Amino acid sequence: MKSSDYRAPAALGLLLCPLISFAQGAAPAAADTGDTAWIIAATALVLFMTLPGLALFYAGLVRAKNVLSILMQCFAITGVVSLVWLAVGYSLTFSDGGDAQPFIGSLDKAFLLGVSRDALSGTIPETVFFMFQMTFAIITPALVIGGFAERMRFAAVLGFAVLWLLLVYVPLAHWVWGGGWLARLGAMDFAGGIVVHVSAGVSALVCALVLGARRGFPHTQMVPHNLPITVTGAGMLWVGWFGFNAGSALAANGSAGMAMLTTHMGASAGALAWMFIEWKKYGKPSMLGVVTGVVAGLGTITPASGFVGPLGAVVIGLTAGTVCFFATQLLKRKLHIDDSLDVSPVHGVGGLVGTLLTGVFAAASLGGSGFLVQQDIGAQLGVQALAVVAALAWCGALTWVILKLLGAVFGLRVSEEKETEGLDLAEHGERGYTP
Repeated sequence: MKSSDYRAPAALGLLLCPLISFAQGAAPAAADTGDTAWIIAATALVLFMTLPGLALFYAGLVRAKNVLSILMQCFAITGVVSLVWLAVGYSLTFSDGGDAQPFIGSLDKAFLLGVSRDALSGTIPETVFFMFQMTFAIITPALVIGGFAERMRFAAVLGFAVLWLLLVYVPLAHWVWGGGWLARLGAMDFAGGIVVHVSAGVSALVCALVLGARRGFPHTQMVPHNLPITVTGAGMLWVGWFGFNAGSALAANGSAGMAMLTTHMGASAGALAWMFIEWKKYGKPSMLGVVTGVVAGLGTITPASGFVGPLGAVVIGLTAGTVCFFATQLLKRKLHIDDSLDVSPVHGVGGLVGTLLTGVFAAASLGGSGFLVQQDIGAQLGVQALAVVAALAWCGALTWVILKLLGAVFGLRVSEEKETEGLDLAEHGERGYTP
């Protein structure tokens, strides 16, 4: 048969292919390999923020007799939260039972039953989405421990992590990220200004108030016992934060790239703002000040990271370093509130400021991506402010209830003798350093 004899059957086949595909049904959607690879890497980076990043950052800030207690709490919280997230946390946050619920999700995906390895969430496997969101659920209660460091019983810490995750974090995350009522209003929180930093900050403040100050505060100096460890942890946090913010695009795309850029600019500006203010006020810039400014800048840019441009990020970072510096001074030196590791003035105030400024610098006219629902800066600022107030009220009230409940069941605080001895020996029977 000559080559020309094949043309008619070939043409007929080409015409029939779409009909055959239609009759057989469309091929099942497949995960985007590029997006999947990036979110797997981002998940590892966010877990790296807690272990060992936050663990080391906090461990260096406490006194030598409590270094192991902080490390222990970070590791234990990671394990406990992971299991609770699998059991019900993920489902209550992101499963709507087929109908978007304004306040809490359903139990349709408890223990991930019915979620196959091929199930997708957007362009990535749902198992990867589950893991990525789990790392956020881990680091948020781990942040809170800075508010009661060096004085809470370990049993109470574990109970707090479970109850706080279920009663505070899960509902708030559903409101903002799970299609809840704040999401419907158009609240903008790209990577956790409200869900992570405001919630951790206000909860740490309540913890500090309920437990009371450490013995000797504020008259006895309680300086960090090992700044190099803290600086090492801060460096890990800075690197890990790229997964935290850029990973929240849930794709390897332009939004992820911009979030990475704005994250770095915000951190850099925050560090320099804190350093220069401290330099002018005290005559010398300190290493502790620089790394605290970095964390302030990172926390403050978090809600805005995927919505603003680099210039907006610099302004937000400079604002973070300035406002969080003076918030820390006010809390410790004026009000004498012993939020041991400055969670509320750095993460809480930073998250609040960043959430509000997202409503300004996300405007397209200022280099941002534009507002998701609202049409102008004023309207978006109103929604952002409402989201902050709702988070402050919910997290503050529920944290107080949780602490009172745990206090009645376990007792919250170690005895004076154990606090003097140090939690490493008193609670865990170990020393961080050999005498």
